[in-house]
Amino acid sequence: MEEFVQSSGEDGIVVFSLGSMVKNLTEEKANLIASSLAQTPQKFLWRYKGKKPATLGANTRLYDWIPQNDLLGHPKAKGFITHGGTNGIYETIYHGVPMVGVPMFADQPDNIAHMKAKGAAVEVNINTMTSADLLNALRTVINEPFYKENAMRLSRLHHDQPVKPLDRAVFWIEFVMHHKGAKHLRPAAHNLTWFQYHSLDVIGFLLACVATAVFLVTKCCLFSCLKFVKTGKKKKRE
Repeated sequence: MEEFVQSSGEDGIVVFSLGSMVKNLTEEKANLIASSLAQTPQKFLWRYKGKKPATLGANTRLYDWIPQNDLLGHPKAKGFITHGGTNGIYETIYHGVPMVGVPMFADQPDNIAHMKAKGAAVEVNINTMTSADLLNALRTVINEPFYKENAMRLSRLHHDQPVKPLDRAVFWIEFVMHHKGAKHLRPAAHNLTWFQYHSLDVIGFLLACVATAVFLVTKCCLFSCLKFVKTGKKKKRE
């Protein structure tokens, strides 16, 4: 893999992953994507477990798994084609890599919309995109400095912390060990009984209130009906 990455030269590489939940695509869609990638000078590392597309170019390699974070942090990384998963978004921001978003479901459209608003991504619709759409999106994020500059700006913001994440993690691990489990930080939920934890006592009380209200309303309705019937019979007798 490293040899393939280094062979990209000045053009660099583009990482491509649609996440662990999307293992393959339709043959038509896979061929459309592969033909787009083949028209650019960059080398592509595509995480894909489906059938090898017939239009796959020599500049694209398929892998069952890729070290995504390491590849995004590689000096030759020029872009990232992503579905917009949260982990991938944070990794991309951390390394300052512009992205082409191909969101599909859940939080992905919202994540990509945020990146578009920040000027660090271009979005394409996986259901309606053409080969030209994907190709233009790739060329835009790779060739226009605007996207790289915005990605680097987000990266600088992400890195600007008073304490490094690793040091913070070490501190809290040692803190818990030093204070013998740090029981004062444990959520109060750990001290509740099982029926309190699941709010069964509250649910029972509310059901009792509802049942009482229904009972009273029913009794009032029956009383009113009986009163009305008795009044009607009395008038008929008179």
